[in-house]
This record gives sequence, structure tokens and C-alpha cells, in this order.
Amino acid sequence: MSSFVIKSIGNALNATSLISSKYASKKALSLFASPRKGRYNDDQKRIIESAYFEEVKYNNMEIATYRWVGKGETVLLAHGWESNTSRWEYILKDLKTQDYNIIALDAPAHGRSDGKQFNAVLYSEFINIVAKKFQPDVLMGHSVGGMASVFCLHKHQLPSIKKLILLGAPAHFTGVFDRYKSMMGFNNRISNGLDKIVLERFEQPVSYFSAANFTETFTAKGLIIHDKNDRIIPYEDAQLIASRYKNSKFISTTGFGHGLKDASLIPQIIEFINE
Repeated sequence: MSSFVIKSIGNALNATSLISSKYASKKALSLFASPRKGRYNDDQKRIIESAYFEEVKYNNMEIATYRWVGKGETVLLAHGWESNTSRWEYILKDLKTQDYNIIALDAPAHGRSDGKQFNAVLYSEFINIVAKKFQPDVLMGHSVGGMASVFCLHKHQLPSIKKLILLGAPAHFTGVFDRYKSMMGFNNRISNGLDKIVLERFEQPVSYFSAANFTETFTAKGLIIHDKNDRIIPYEDAQLIASRYKNSKFISTTGFGHGLKDASLIPQIIEFINE
């Protein structure tokens, strides 16, 4: 979506807010929570066809899970926004070589999972259901999948998880929300309305949902990987998480972008899992 179209939508909602700020704010949140991609195309289906597919439920929603059976530690993979399990193709072969028991899930409104809208809190509940079923030793999340993993561990503890890997993860929801508001050019009526909806829906202010703050109490060993030139999630977010997450190791990269799919990182991830 071009910047012109984005600003045009923002301006239209700003104009609508003069009539009804509540209506405009709801539309703005719906736009924020509606992925434009993330369902499987034919090439992506090829990547998951070798996995054992199983659906589990959360509040009448089907969660798509994929399992590559191994005899080693169980590793649970949580992808990011507008993605799906196929994003792990770059590392699957190496994880299989280690004979890990690999589990992956599709987020709400992504892949083969149910839903039309996405938020990190709902995703964290999906992760919790899958983790309780498969009892993973290691949880690895990319981008908002990392943030949702932190939300999940903070709320549900999940004693089976001994290690947490965060790839390009946001430090707090405030930053994600503020960048969206800025990108769209929303006025104060909509910005304040969005914050109010979050408070009403989740019974906590936007500022409460801080992955960096939540990691302060984690006992699971952490690995944080973030690129200095990440154009989606600022590098400073990783620095903040690392400063709060005392039982963690921080690897910074240059030139790998937000995706962090470079092959040179795979041995470091596997070494961390095997420690």
C-alpha cells in the first residue's frame, strides 16, 4: 500500500472522527488488526506438506499446528505478522538434522488458523493452548510472534519452557501502536480513541503490554537477536529487552533486516538450544 493511499485513508478517518470519534477509532483499530496477507500460497503449502497437521481449539477457533517428529527437545515456532509457518523453511532442515521435535502454529487470521483479525494478546492465547498440548522445551518467536510469546509466558508461566528465542521482537505495544498512528497520520481524537478501546477490551492500558517489562521476571534462558538496520522494529527495542531480561544473551546483526533469515545465525541458534 503506497504512502499516498495510507495517508488518504488516515485523512478520511480523521474527517469521520469529527462526526463520530468512536466509529472512526473502531475502523482504525479494525484496519490495524486485519492482515492483508499471511494465508498460504501454493509454494508455501509445499513447505508444510511434510508435517503432521493437527487443529486444536481456543474459544471455538481452530488453531493450525504442524509437527515434524523428532526424538530431541521440543521446539515451538511462532511466526510474525502477515506470515505463516512457511517462514521457517530457512531453518527447518537444520532443526530436523538435530532431531528436534518441531512444532509450529499459524497465528489468528494467518495460515490455516481461524479468524479475520489479529492481535498479540489473542495470539498469546493460541501459543498457550499449543504449548500446553505439546510441552515445548524451547519457544522461538519472530517479530510480533516473539512479543506474543513473551505475553504468553508472562501470563501462563509454562514451566516446560526452559529457553526463549526472540527474533526481531518489539519491546512494547506502545511503540507498535505509535508507529501505526504516525504512519496513518491520525489526529488526537482517533489516537485517544484507540487507546480507550484497548483499555476497554483488555482491561489494561496500552502501556501495560510491555514485553521488555514482562521479561524482567523470566527464569527461562533467553536469546535475543536483532538487526541494527531493522526497518520494521527499531534496534532500540532489542536493547531495551536485553537490558531488562537478565537471564539472556543478545546478538546484534548488520544487514540481515527484519527477517533475520541469514544462514550464519542458524548455528548460533542451535548452539543456544543445545547448551
